[in-house]
Amino acid sequence: MEEGLVLIPITVQTLIMLPPPSPSILVLCPEEDYGKKETCRIVPILIGIPEATQLSLALEDRRLDRPTTHDLFMDALTNLDATVHRVEIYRVDGKVFYSLLYLQAGDRTITLDARPSDAISLAIRQNAPIAMADDVLQKASFPYIFKNPTEDQKEMDEFREFVQNLNPDDFLQDEE
Repeated sequence: MEEGLVLIPITVQTLIMLPPPSPSILVLCPEEDYGKKETCRIVPILIGIPEATQLSLALEDRRLDRPTTHDLFMDALTNLDATVHRVEIYRVDGKVFYSLLYLQAGDRTITLDARPSDAISLAIRQNAPIAMADDVLQKASFPYIFKNPTEDQKEMDEFREFVQNLNPDDFLQDEE
């Protein structure tokens, strides 16, 4: 990672799984905004069905009868006395996000290039921190304003509708 990079702790706000051929949407939120009643910033990341399935299993703390690829990776880490130390989302290019997965094995830190969806899925399984570079957050986040903070269900319905109506073209930057 770059020296002097400002990292903002983030959390998973929600995962919206849409039927094919639509991508699913992983919605991230800075921890400092999470749970606010008036406004928050969100970062939607479009992901495929397999990635959304892995994230869903991690978020629900579920394991299938047979190990998934992520379960296999976690079992290998455990047997190698390694842990997921942290995840950093350090770059965005258009709608493609880049992240690093940091593993800790004794006094050794191992850094792996990883898709954010995979890295976050693994981090969730070990309660490891997730962070995003401040410049990525500034570039990729959208403000979400709750219209009536006393009506929690209405807020959630509006938020879900907002996210479900996101289109990949919404992430393209103007060429001007």
